[in-house]
Amino acid sequence: MNDDKREVIVTDIQMPFMSMVFFMVKWAIASIPAIIILVFIGSFVSTFLAALMR
Repeated sequence: MNDDKREVIVTDIQMPFMSMVFFMVKWAIASIPAIIILVFIGSFVSTFLAALMR
């Protein structure tokens, strides 16, 4: 197998402004389910710890 490794440095990205706006809106919408999942996990952990401390 060929294990040649090459280092790449990105110096500039050309992206139209509206394309960047759409990307950021999609990113924000996609983060909503992740935040909901993290809130459920956090509430479960805090409830579990509260039950242990009781």
